[in-house]
Amino acid sequence: MTRMTRIVSLALVALALAAPAAGQRRGDQYQAFEARKSGRVLSLRDIEDRVLPRMRGSTYLGPEFDGGVYRLKFMRAGTVIWVDIDARTGAVIGRSGF
Repeated sequence: MTRMTRIVSLALVALALAAPAAGQRRGDQYQAFEARKSGRVLSLRDIEDRVLPRMRGSTYLGPEFDGGVYRLKFMRAGTVIWVDIDARTGAVIGRSGF
C-alpha cells in the first residue's frame, strides 16, 4: 500500500466514524423541520414575523429549537436577550436578559 493510499483510507475511516449513526438525534434544525412538516408547530418564519417587530433596537442573533419551544436570541446594548416562544401557539412564554 502506498503512503497516499493509506492517507486516503485513514481519512475515509475518520469520516465514517464522524458521521452520525442512523436513528441518532439530528439536531435542532431537523427536529423543527419534522415538527413543522407534521403540523405540530408553527414555522420559524411565522414565529420571527411575530417577535422581531417587538424587538426594535436589538440585533437578532438567531434561533434554537427544543421540542415545543423556539428560543430566539438577541443582543441589545451589550446584553444578550432570550425570548422563549411556544412553537404551537406563537405565544411568548419567557424572557431573560431584559
